[in-house]
Amino acid sequence: MRRLALAATLALAPLAAAAQQLSLQEISDYLNSLQTATGGFTQVNADGSLSEGTFYIKRPGRVRFEYADDSGLFVAGGGQVAVFDAASNEGPQRFPLSETPLSIILADNVNLGRAGMVTGATSDGTTTTVTAQDPQHPDYGSIQLVFTAAPVELRQWVITDSGGSQTTVILNDMRTGVQIGDRAFNIQAEMSARGQ
Repeated sequence: MRRLALAATLALAPLAAAAQQLSLQEISDYLNSLQTATGGFTQVNADGSLSEGTFYIKRPGRVRFEYADDSGLFVAGGGQVAVFDAASNEGPQRFPLSETPLSIILADNVNLGRAGMVTGATSDGTTTTVTAQDPQHPDYGSIQLVFTAAPVELRQWVITDSGGSQTTVILNDMRTGVQIGDRAFNIQAEMSARGQ
């Protein structure tokens, strides 16, 4: 009898794991409901070095990463991305947000069900991992998103850029529905404050 119960448990184990996998619709709904969020992050850079700091998200189209050691700042707002390097007196590197995989989760309407957007989806029973790209521009790179369920929460992402380099961002202590002023995402104001 014990063997039969064990066999039944083992047979059901894959179903239990599969039940944990979030659908693309559930993930899209979650991202669309995520208006503002803040928390801490740990970044694993392409060379293996680590950075930490605080992130701010204000959808659509805005995100800010402040690095704890004041080594730099990453800001997206107004359809642009600016990367400030504290060691440089020159202005920030700037490029269109639409040319980065982050634009997928910062879009006004996230729809991961669009043809060609999701290139992979897996679950280990605890987390669901989805890899997405701009179907019109796969050359811009991809973003691999990791979510937990019950409740659904974005826990980390891995961006693979057009050159194949990967940057991992692990989120922690996320708080949603917080008040974040628009100035935090104003690239021009940030440049003026830095005398650039």
